[in-house]
Amino acid sequence: MAPSISRKIAFDVLQRVEAEGAYASDALHAELDVGPAAAKLKAQDAALTTELTKGVLRWRRLLDFLIERYTSKPVERLDLAVAIALRMGVYQMRFLEKIPVRAAVNESVELVKRARKSSAAPLVNAVLRKIAADAKSPADKFLLPGMSAAERLAILHSHPAWMVKRWLARLGEAQTIALLEANNHTPRLSLSVHAVEQRDETIRALETSGLRIEPGALLKSAFAASGGSPARTEAFRAGQISIQDEASQAIPLLLGVRAGDRVLDLCAAPGGKTAALARAAGESGTVVAADLHAHRLRAMAAQLKRLGLQNVQLIQLDATSPLPLRATFDKVLVDAPCSGTGTLARHPEIRWRLRPEQLAESREQQKLMLANALDTLAPGGRLVYSTCSIEPEENEEVVAHFLDSSSTVRAVPAAAAAKTLAPHLAPHLDLSEFFAATDGFFRTAPSAQRTDGFFAAVLEKM
Repeated sequence: MAPSISRKIAFDVLQRVEAEGAYASDALHAELDVGPAAAKLKAQDAALTTELTKGVLRWRRLLDFLIERYTSKPVERLDLAVAIALRMGVYQMRFLEKIPVRAAVNESVELVKRARKSSAAPLVNAVLRKIAADAKSPADKFLLPGMSAAERLAILHSHPAWMVKRWLARLGEAQTIALLEANNHTPRLSLSVHAVEQRDETIRALETSGLRIEPGALLKSAFAASGGSPARTEAFRAGQISIQDEASQAIPLLLGVRAGDRVLDLCAAPGGKTAALARAAGESGTVVAADLHAHRLRAMAAQLKRLGLQNVQLIQLDATSPLPLRATFDKVLVDAPCSGTGTLARHPEIRWRLRPEQLAESREQQKLMLANALDTLAPGGRLVYSTCSIEPEENEEVVAHFLDSSSTVRAVPAAAAAKTLAPHLAPHLDLSEFFAATDGFFRTAPSAQRTDGFFAAVLEKM
């Protein structure tokens, strides 16, 4: 019996993530929204595919820990197809109430056969049947005595131990556990509507298409969707909505772009923030959007065309080198490439790819980008430096380097930075949740705001 379409797609996506370094969200979009099977795929099948893919990636450490109790070797030494089939089987038995154990076992065996690893089918069958007896037992009953707190939490909450250890040192146990738990929850699928006057009409159209719509948690202009794929709706195809986390939507608002401004978006792809800047600058403004990779700029061009935005000039450049730009800009956004530790719920594969030494490497790259960006900022202009990281190396340490060494750059006080965002914030929120009075920086936390974890510093050139 062939495995179900949901499991086949999830298995193939997981292989791409592990073997090719693909991002799960991109691979799922290619299969579920625009791939050859997308039109025929039922909504419940697409939902199960996503659940299996993201769930296995989030809980990989715990799944491997449980699997290794019944194998004679670490999971990393198993053939990749076998490891993925085992993880999928254990995940279904442990986390999905509606999946019978027999189905989880049998379909995992069929996936191994489909991958031409039939010789491993008896192993997969035997291991999963042994695990089934303890599938719902608390995982802490299997932990060895004497484990460090970091190692214990790393297994139970499925994160790398080095990551947990540094968070414990900086945040304490309670905040660390809250962050770990938030990283293992399915994040809200946040949308923005581009024509505010058509907001209600757009929401009704999305609900008619079968989506469930809820108010945003952070911004007035945002809302959350569930029960289907917004990318398959007419509202999306017509450029009326975009899919973007609310914290990410907030970042360009901090610049306070006005009609006619000259704006530089230095690390622009995939373009969600660029679109917000272009709408704020209007037809009388100029927006230059830059990125290192040509293929990402091509994808941005298609995105901007879908949104009907024509006032954006795309340019390929390396932001760590002196910029080939003669003009100066009123507003500059540096949404710097980073570790992405604020997005581990949305992109769980990052936790398994990131290495601790990369944080310091990123910091040096980010310093170069920020230095080059400041050179293009006009006197009196405003620059926002942001990341989707929650690590000091990529955030406070980068900004402090310039504030401590430059007499022409200052941090915008918290009250002034908050004033720019205030008109856009949901009415029930207090700005003090996001701006620390001590440094004026903007921060969101997955455990507090139900968004990605973002950092932003608002700077001005004097």
